[in-house]
Amino acid sequence: MGITSALVLFAVIWSMVFLIALPIRVQTQGDLKDVVPGTHAGAPEHHHLRRKAWWTTFIAAVLWAITAGIILSGWITVDAVESWFRAGAWSGREIGE
Repeated sequence: MGITSALVLFAVIWSMVFLIALPIRVQTQGDLKDVVPGTHAGAPEHHHLRRKAWWTTFIAAVLWAITAGIILSGWITVDAVESWFRAGAWSGREIGE
């Protein structure tokens, strides 16, 4: 795995983890009973983005290290992944039968 591949893998993992973390511990204006006129009650009042970004970076680094280790060890190869998603791979019979 090259440097570019490693960076792209980290960016994808970070983005996925961040999207999962966004709704956690959000306090909306409706929750706090302080709705600003012209806004929706579900608009976030306290979103804790800085803390979520740091936690996301930490979790993404751990997941990236595990994923990169699996890729670099050769435990799962590109050929193995291609064979899993080949047409008929789950039918229990070989392709061309």
